[in-house]
Amino acid sequence: MAATPPAEPTRPSPNTVMRALRGDRSPGEFATAVRRAAREIGEHVSCDARYVGRVESGEIRCPNYAYERVFRHMWPGRSLTDLGFAPRTSVRRRSADSARGEAPPPLQPPFPPLPAPRSPLSTQLPYAASPYADPPAPDGPPWPLSAAVPRGPAGPRFLDEENDDVRRRTFLTGGSAALATAIGFDRPAAAAPDALVPGRSAPVPLRKVGAAEVLGVEQAVRDIRLADDVHGGDTLFELAGQSLRTAYVLLNEGEYSAETERRLQAGAGELAISVGWLAHDSNRLADARSLYAEALATARMAGDSALEAHVFCNSAFLARDAGRPREALRAAQAGQAAARHLDSDRLLALLAMREAGGWALLQDRSACERAIARAYTLFDRGPCEADPEWMSFFGEAEIAGLQSQCWSALGDWDRASEQARLAITLQEPHFVRNRVLYTAELAHDRLGRGDLAGAAHHGSAAVALFGDVRSARIRSMLAHTAERLRPHGAVPGVGDFLAAYDVAAAA
Repeated sequence: MAATPPAEPTRPSPNTVMRALRGDRSPGEFATAVRRAAREIGEHVSCDARYVGRVESGEIRCPNYAYERVFRHMWPGRSLTDLGFAPRTSVRRRSADSARGEAPPPLQPPFPPLPAPRSPLSTQLPYAASPYADPPAPDGPPWPLSAAVPRGPAGPRFLDEENDDVRRRTFLTGGSAALATAIGFDRPAAAAPDALVPGRSAPVPLRKVGAAEVLGVEQAVRDIRLADDVHGGDTLFELAGQSLRTAYVLLNEGEYSAETERRLQAGAGELAISVGWLAHDSNRLADARSLYAEALATARMAGDSALEAHVFCNSAFLARDAGRPREALRAAQAGQAAARHLDSDRLLALLAMREAGGWALLQDRSACERAIARAYTLFDRGPCEADPEWMSFFGEAEIAGLQSQCWSALGDWDRASEQARLAITLQEPHFVRNRVLYTAELAHDRLGRGDLAGAAHHGSAAVALFGDVRSARIRSMLAHTAERLRPHGAVPGVGDFLAAYDVAAAA
């Protein structure tokens, strides 16, 4: 008997409704209107003309949750299907059916023994994080595809700036066994998740999720943070993303009690924030923005103000590094509103420092100084049991480092240098990545002051400390310092720094 040829892939149907709603506006003008509507409801989307084209062509059959909220805000009373999109359940069903035969990701401890192979300083990324450079306008994938990107039946898996829900999670899985074995989620692939199996009249039984699975998700968050403290985000991003996908599989396809649901939502949200931070630290700023939007949606659906405050805290930091100071201010202030009743002065102190960073970029010295003073008043009240577990990094060294960044943005190089030195002195040894960060920032501050020899000295110290730390954000700082010092090779110490940097970059 002749083999049945594979079915031809279905061509997407154009979304004529969204095209009609755009009217005579250009795709770019329509994208601007979408971003404006998102800001009105506190959402963060990076809509551009390319995204509008993908919607209208039908490539995006169903938008992610953030876009859904924005579109329904723009056209109240209309459902997704009224806007020309496919129901979310049908999109997920197709994803599940296409994945049949590939087992869901087993859940095992999320990271192999570290350190992993060193990533050379010369690794080039599309752009450096602000304040050293501004990101370009989005016109393609946020970083180059490489052989390291996992592939599947549909080709390369990568995260566009604002991809639809199914494709984004497909990228995050990578097909790895990162978290599933540890929390026991290793059912056979034949048990298709999410919806009815074609040809059957009854739903597939749901996987029972209990305390063991929840503990596995919570431990994955801790493991990611501990590894990040030492190694930075570059090589951890993919591994952590695999864990995140599995957490959402449990949340979306499991059967559980109300208390388990609450903990799963919090755990999945914290994982999304952790993966978003790794994306930020590795200069994948568009990915970080998308992941934080996912975490914020989870927080709001769960009514979890602690998770919401955490999202806004990280979003403020991301917006500052992306050169969006007013967005940083709004996020920091929204975080303070969410945290107001959580009884954690340290959390409010950190959010006040995030606000100070936004004021500094806006060159509003008096507002920045008021925010810093408020942060220190709160910080000096000391830690308490209500402080979130994720804030373990926020000690005297970190608040000094954040203050240094404010003075640097304001061009007060002596005060910036003073606080950076204090941060280096106070930093606990196991926060390896932060020690490198503060040292690189001190080199930057001395360069701003015009102290070329001092910049070279601290730049050399940062290169020596880099070791197994893999953070594109810090590499961009060192690259910026080296570029500005290169014309001054005759200054004592500059030649030694450039030689050490070049050797490390070529390794």
